[in-house]
Amino acid sequence: MAAGALAASRRLAVVGWPIEHSLSPVLHGAAARELGLDWRYERRPVRGGELAGFVDVLDAAWLGLSVTAPLKREAALLASSLDERARLTGAANTLLLGARARGWNTDVGGIVRAFAGAGLEAAATGAIVGAGATAASALVALAELGAGSIAVALRSPAKGAELVALGERLGVEVALQPLGDPLPAVDAAVSTLPAAADVVPAFAHPPSRLLDADYARAGGSRYRGAVPAGALVDGREMLLGQAVLQARIFTAGDVASQLPDEERVVAAMRSALAAATGLEES
Repeated sequence: MAAGALAASRRLAVVGWPIEHSLSPVLHGAAARELGLDWRYERRPVRGGELAGFVDVLDAAWLGLSVTAPLKREAALLASSLDERARLTGAANTLLLGARARGWNTDVGGIVRAFAGAGLEAAATGAIVGAGATAASALVALAELGAGSIAVALRSPAKGAELVALGERLGVEVALQPLGDPLPAVDAAVSTLPAAADVVPAFAHPPSRLLDADYARAGGSRYRGAVPAGALVDGREMLLGQAVLQARIFTAGDVASQLPDEERVVAAMRSALAAATGLEES
């Protein structure tokens, strides 16, 4: 199938609040150009509690939405069907619009792809720093990598109750601990701390790989110097990975269907991200 036949002129957007910082237009704009698609992809500010009203007034020209904070749980509730990752986490970051909206969580796959790109495709143990919106996706991703036990460091143990329950559904032992305590030695760790957090958690021994999901620091990870350089995985790799999976959904309606000449498209998306943020190309 020719790339230009994938879709007619369509509208898409990333929604959330605030939204000005989002790099989704950069990534999906590059994908559309490479695939020869007539997409208009924009940023649309939508506050918490307003997603359903926003979607209700969209016309048939709208193909889909990338969903960011604080709307991912609302997106999951709005969708008529969810993929397994969205169902487990209760959060959808991708909506394919139509007569009935369908939802996916590509954050999980973005984490898995980021670790794979850093040479880690399996992990027996894992750790998560913080219990924010990305923590549930990180837990599912670590479970998919094979982790049977996961330590979660957080400020308030009460916020970890949902992660413990999710771990039980996944057959994973989740151990909560204070944010200031050293984390155990693990194969893979994910930090979900926001840019504003001033803490730098310590590890009893550096993890084999640590993904800092805070891509807003543009390469200036709080963990730089705290773990070996080769162990640190840039959060923009997760951002790129989840966007590739979103592009699959927007073009084919299926997260498992690769894009035409996907390697070339991913390279174009990576190049655009590098130009926007300084991410090293590889």
